Amino acid sequence: MAIFEISTTATFDRLFRALPRIIQRKAASKTGIFRENPFHPSLRTEKLHPKHHEVWSFRVDRSYRIIFKFTGPDQAELRYIGHHQSIYHYDLF
Repeated sequence: MAIFEISTTATFDRLFRALPRIIQRKAASKTGIFRENPFHPSLRTEKLHPKHHEVWSFRVDRSYRIIFKFTGPDQAELRYIGHHQSIYHYDLF
C-alpha cells in the first residue's frame, strides 16, 4: 500500500490550532498511522451518512474525530477535526 498524500482545508487547520496540545499530539500521531494505512484498526475508520457523499471519519481518541474525503487513489483531504458530537452539526459537503 502506498503512503497517502494528505492535504487539509482552512477549516481543519483553524480547528486544529484551537485544540488542546494533547489532542493536537494525538491527532498528529493518528494522522501518521492514517498516512500508512487509512483503515488501520486503531483508527476505526468509517463512512459517514449519507453514504453517497463519500465522507469518512477516523478516531483521534474516544472523544475526537477527524473528518476526511478521499480525493484520489492515494490522497485524502482532512476537512474537520473536533469532538465526535460536533461532527453531526457540521456541513461536511
